Amino acid sequence: MKLDRIDIKILYELQKNGRITNVELAERVNLSPSPCLMRVKKLHAEGYIVRYSAQIDIAKLGRTLTVFTEITLKNHRQIDFARFLAAVDKVDAAVECHRVSARYDYLMKFVAAGIGEYQEIMERLSDMDIGIDKYFSFVVLKSPIVKAHMPLPSLFPM
Repeated sequence: MKLDRIDIKILYELQKNGRITNVELAERVNLSPSPCLMRVKKLHAEGYIVRYSAQIDIAKLGRTLTVFTEITLKNHRQIDFARFLAAVDKVDAAVECHRVSARYDYLMKFVAAGIGEYQEIMERLSDMDIGIDKYFSFVVLKSPIVKAHMPLPSLFPM
């Protein structure tokens, strides 16, 4: 499926507000409701829209700790990366994991109840023999800017 500028606008609006009504979405992308709904259904069917979810204000629920962690593996074979990823995928507090081109292999984001829980997670991962050579932790003090949407119009101008 080749996307046009209206498809990109639909995706952009839906990622900002997944609960938008079809009528309002159609207005924002300059379509009538019926063709807009057909496009949304096609975007779902083609896998461009993966799921809908609620964005939670975690600070309202209580105190948490966010930590970015640089992780370096001992070995760099495919099996080593796969073993590591299989293990961290099971850690609920690991909310992001990125393979990066830097002096370390992965940049991860953890959200835990506190420093104690984070340290337990890292000790457990280190003890699992999943290839971690070393890790460095960066505790987040404040997050003044966090965006949940991608800048689709500037990434894919039509």
